[in-house]
Amino acid sequence: MNGYRYLKCGLPVLLLVTAPCLAEMNPVGESLAATRGEMFSENLIVEHMDPIETDPSLSLSQLVEITVEKYPDRLVGEALAQEANALAERSDAWVAGSTAVGLNYMDDRIADDLGSREASAQVEITTWKWGQRDAGQAVAERAGVAAQKQSAAVKLEVTRLIRDALWNMEIANIGLQQAQNALSISEQLMKKVERRVELGDLPRADLLLAKGEYLQNRGLVTQAEAEVMHSRKAYASLTTLSRVPGNYQEKLSDITSVSGNHPMLEAINAIIDRKQAEIEWTKTTDPINQPKLSVGAKSQRDGRSGQDIESVGVGVVMLFGGDAYNAPEIAKVNLELNNAKAQREHLYRQLEKNLHEAEHALEVTRAELAIANELKQIAETHLKMTEISFSAGEINLLDLLKIQARSLEAIRNAKLQEVKLQRNIAFYNQAVGVQP
Repeated sequence: MNGYRYLKCGLPVLLLVTAPCLAEMNPVGESLAATRGEMFSENLIVEHMDPIETDPSLSLSQLVEITVEKYPDRLVGEALAQEANALAERSDAWVAGSTAVGLNYMDDRIADDLGSREASAQVEITTWKWGQRDAGQAVAERAGVAAQKQSAAVKLEVTRLIRDALWNMEIANIGLQQAQNALSISEQLMKKVERRVELGDLPRADLLLAKGEYLQNRGLVTQAEAEVMHSRKAYASLTTLSRVPGNYQEKLSDITSVSGNHPMLEAINAIIDRKQAEIEWTKTTDPINQPKLSVGAKSQRDGRSGQDIESVGVGVVMLFGGDAYNAPEIAKVNLELNNAKAQREHLYRQLEKNLHEAEHALEVTRAELAIANELKQIAETHLKMTEISFSAGEINLLDLLKIQARSLEAIRNAKLQEVKLQRNIAFYNQAVGVQP
């Protein structure tokens, strides 16, 4: 009987000691630092470790720059910059195409052999049409702007992926931390019950119940470990790093609408500007021929008179009537222009939708956080009351385990909502195009 009394008093004491540990919360932004390192390496059920270390000297903006330098889409930006340079080199040239040199020599040795001969040389220069060079310079300039804006858009996309990866790790770490806490409590409870069963103070059914609870929590820890490792691998694959910033919380932007300087809109607008310049270029450019200026000299000897005749000539090739041939090329570029305009409309609608969802998510999370904090307080109070009832023999072990599970869930949800609020602030900044 004394042993049973010891159980009734000892079990509530155990829960009173461990429950506040569950309720203790690390500051948001520091919880990863507290949970991501070697803390789990000694307690892992499945021996698979993807180490992630905290680097206090690494900022979120630096992480973005490092990731962009290695991100595959950077190759597209580099190619666009090279294309812009090539277009600028073409438009800065003095001639519109390659220069040709022609040489010709003729004599009558294998025919009449009267001493007749003729030698000529000619230089042919491709010239710019009126307004063509200016149109080419406009294309080159806008292609350079488009390359820069495309790089900015890629950087914003990389930022989105990093924000998502970081906060996914944060949420996974919270899940693992809570699962390990629950496992620790259930293990201690199982040992206490096992000892009381050996003393004959409790029925064996209570031991089976406690063991079942322990094994169930062990399975939840295994699943939580897998989620942590998956999130870490996703982060490492994206950034090619095994380090994370010490703090990556963000301040909520005061931008309330999708503005014209949003990096995604600027990128598509730059493409539209380039296509419009390409239309003007196509209008002034013949797809087959260009105007040409030729300068030549000829030396000729008449076989009968034996006199040499020297002459110099200048020739010009002018084009006309090429509108019918240019029309298909102009129509092709115009189609690309209108496709870009249509993409811009779709993009703007999607950005507005993303902003609305980000605003709504913030509102919902703030409300859920307030409710979760109240539920957490109620759960902690209810847990203490239940412990007293259990010690007085008013409820059985099964009821205690049920209330304990609900309390742990309430505590976990309160912490989760805190993290979700910080994550949704980052997602709001992403929606309005703000870089960290």
